[in-house]
Amino acid sequence: MKNDKRSAVGLIYFLFDLLVLVATYWLTYWFKLVLLDDQNYIEIFELYLKSMAFVFPVFLLSYMFVTLYSNMRTQSKGALLFLITEGNVFGTLFLTLFLFFVKIENFSRLFLVYFAVLDTVLMFIERVIVGKIIDHSYAKGKHQSQVVIVGYSETAKAYIDRVRANPQWGYHIVGILDDEKETGHTYKDVPVIGTTDGLTSLLEKNETDEIVICLKLTEHSKLKTVVNTCEKSGVHTKFIPDYMNVLPTQPYTEDMQGLPVINIRYVPLMSWGNAAIKRAMDIFGSLFAIILFSPVMLVVAILVKTTSKGGVIFKQERVGKHNRPFKMYKFRSMVVQTDESEKDKWTTKNDARVTKVGAFIRKTSIDELPQFFNVLKGDMSLIGPRPERPFFVEKFKEEIPRYMVKHQVRPGITGWAQVNGWRGDTSISERIACDLYYIEHWSLKLDVKILFLTFFKGFVNKNAY
Repeated sequence: MKNDKRSAVGLIYFLFDLLVLVATYWLTYWFKLVLLDDQNYIEIFELYLKSMAFVFPVFLLSYMFVTLYSNMRTQSKGALLFLITEGNVFGTLFLTLFLFFVKIENFSRLFLVYFAVLDTVLMFIERVIVGKIIDHSYAKGKHQSQVVIVGYSETAKAYIDRVRANPQWGYHIVGILDDEKETGHTYKDVPVIGTTDGLTSLLEKNETDEIVICLKLTEHSKLKTVVNTCEKSGVHTKFIPDYMNVLPTQPYTEDMQGLPVINIRYVPLMSWGNAAIKRAMDIFGSLFAIILFSPVMLVVAILVKTTSKGGVIFKQERVGKHNRPFKMYKFRSMVVQTDESEKDKWTTKNDARVTKVGAFIRKTSIDELPQFFNVLKGDMSLIGPRPERPFFVEKFKEEIPRYMVKHQVRPGITGWAQVNGWRGDTSISERIACDLYYIEHWSLKLDVKILFLTFFKGFVNKNAY
């Protein structure tokens, strides 16, 4: 077996991280204690010199704790910056608490803050530079991990596609072992080099760094034998389940007392913490909006009432979270209709049912303002997939794959689909794709981004009739 290249790369990063820690420590010492505080740095030099023996291990262990040395080949720059920041925050908090209890005199707590901020910047720069050098080496074909795939499946093809598109990851795929494809058959120049029975003899040659198991679902009876063979040889082994054509999205795995459980879809808002943050944002945001837009709502209410017969507020049944129906509020923009006549009709261009005032408030989305009361009640959220009428929910769930997934979260006044132009008489499929992206990638940052975009491109809509 060749030397473990992943360990070598991890050691390179570790050593450079340590060098950056040392450099950052003394830069902070000079800047904070010598330049700013103008202390007698000769007297405290010995204290800070001795403290290195404790500070550096704490930060290095903190980096390991946040998995900064895992999956280094495929980390994005955003993920890398987050992990570095997270590691420095944990290290700083631990040392601050330690100093609070131990009460070491003359060691500045603010020094740690300066140190963590500067280290985050310098370490990110160091990681990017070292990563570029390593990536260049990989792209030139040097020090690559030799990989053999077991199983010719759609998952195997997807793995090959991604490795070929990212030579900086440092993988060279030697070939595929499969019991159905003939030896010599290739996919993007990756050949089938034998059957699964040949795995043992191949591993005995000691020239393979990694085995990637990509067996089809119909071949999983072979999985135990393949894994045992790999474990017996000691080769690093990965298993990629062939569920690309079964599961609709990227799942995540949780540990249930040693039992791995695959969740088909990751929904961040299923976490009570995330849900509580979003609900608090909805409550305060809707209250603020109601107060802010109350003069506008008063004027619109008067206009609607005086220009056409009927009530000011139009209540329409929509389907919300967990498929529960609720009454959604809007300013009435059409002539009064029976529930039966309007339940299965889209609004179209130059629709005769829309009043003159209604045409304006629909175009500018002012008719949606009463929905802030829906948000306050908890039927809706400020941000989320737009709710639909029961008739169309029943229709679309049979026609559009994954349509019903949108009901795993509260519907919203505005959403990712709306700020991307998919509202009104536009593609339902594209709208659902945006809704699913939002559901799986929710974050407070994304909500703020959508609110910001709504103000600039979400109110006036050319597709709103």
